[in-house]
Order: sequence, then C-alpha cells, then structure tokens
Amino acid sequence: MDAMTLPELDTVLHQPVRTRIAAFLVTREEASFSEIKHELEITDGNLDAHLKKMIAENYVKTKKQTGTGRTQTIYSLSAKGTTAFENYIETLKHLLKISRMLS
Repeated sequence: MDAMTLPELDTVLHQPVRTRIAAFLVTREEASFSEIKHELEITDGNLDAHLKKMIAENYVKTKKQTGTGRTQTIYSLSAKGTTAFENYIETLKHLLKISRMLS
C-alpha cells in the first residue's frame, strides 16, 4: 500500500457490531450465541442479524454442540474471517498513518 493511497475498508467489518463480534471471536476462538450476546451487551435480534450477515459472507462458521440440555450453536471466525479482520486492522492502521502525515 502506498503511503498516500486510501485503502478500501471491508464493508462487512466496517460496522461497529460486526467489528466487535470479529474481535471477540478472534480472541475467544469460539463462543455460543449467549456468550457473544452477554459479552457485547446486544439484543438477540441485533446479534442474530449481524451473525447472519457474517455467515453469508463466510466470515463466521458454525457448529452444533450437543450435551446436557438443548443443542447450542457455536460460532467462530473462519479462515476468511480471520484474514479479513487482520486486513481490516491493518487498513485502519494505514489510515491512521495517512491522517498523521496530513496533520
């Protein structure tokens, strides 16, 4: 990336809730819906909508976990999602560098 070239921001991750979901999952590796909801303090509907978008883009993968009680869906970042998140962070760093150069 050229120092003055403005990079494109990932449209999937450039949304605060989805950025937070990706950041949480990259550190936790995997989590249930309720764990994500509790940690991010967001509503069921809001979390569901954002996870669906991330799943549709293949940024998040799911698996079913059975055990005592009901089956839970476990969420994790896919390889594509992890790479996208890392690239998103690098893009933000690049934009910050450009901003500092222009100041």
